Amino acid sequence: MQFVTPANVVAALLTLFPFLFAAFFPQAAARVRQLPVWAQLTAPAALAIPYLLVTGAAGGFRWFWLALYIVLPVAVATLLWHAAHADPTQRGNWRDFLVLAALGLAVDLRWFESAWPPHLAVFNKILLLDAGIYGFVLIRQREGTGFDLRLRLRDFAIGLRETAFYTPIALALGLALGFLHWHRDWPGIGPIAVAWFFTFFFIAVPEELFFRGWLQNLLEKRLGRYGALFLTACLFGLAHFNKRTASFNWRYVLLAALAGIFYGRAWRAQRRVGASAVTHATVDSIWGLWLQ
Repeated sequence: MQFVTPANVVAALLTLFPFLFAAFFPQAAARVRQLPVWAQLTAPAALAIPYLLVTGAAGGFRWFWLALYIVLPVAVATLLWHAAHADPTQRGNWRDFLVLAALGLAVDLRWFESAWPPHLAVFNKILLLDAGIYGFVLIRQREGTGFDLRLRLRDFAIGLRETAFYTPIALALGLALGFLHWHRDWPGIGPIAVAWFFTFFFIAVPEELFFRGWLQNLLEKRLGRYGALFLTACLFGLAHFNKRTASFNWRYVLLAALAGIFYGRAWRAQRRVGASAVTHATVDSIWGLWLQ
């Protein structure tokens, strides 16, 4: 199957646009709240267009999946619109947690990936991220999310500091458990930079926005700073239970949970997803290039 087709390129641009526009132009994106309520709540139905383009061109189109990609983003926006009015102090409403659970489980358990042609299920993850961004950042206007990727030097300083704190712990524990293995090859500056930037935008930012910007942020008003930090880190670890194995990968869960503490510290320092994503992307790049 050819992956780089005109339909797939247009679908990719449409999928990435909401994510990048909200991250780099937050004030402009927030103007969606000036629209009539009916328009605010139905606008995310447009997230179904990439599914229509990809499957229409490659085959595998199903009306059921098209309906799901129309209805789910609208349902997320509607629930979070009601949450904004029911919970003006932003302590966390049941609708917030319902949306987080639905989006998180759908991604982690790969509920919707069968809707896509082989090797194109990445569209699913980013489309669900778009639905969450639209709902939490633009409609719910959740305070303290920190979803602003106009990075500052301080973001790098905090992110690399937490990387330096976590790396010795991960190395000692991972090598002792036989989970990590040294690879001495030097891939070169170019591949390292490409790996870091890809990891930052497509793995670290989505996961940090979900776990730190939304989940830890919500839990802080109910559990306090430390309770929210440790519970979010544990849930982050458990989200890795089925990675790279068909059974419960407890070593991965343990190391990911420990990493989650340092990612959470990086986010909490100035409440910026960019800082924790720097830590996350750097740790993942080190692991992927030299320790897998």
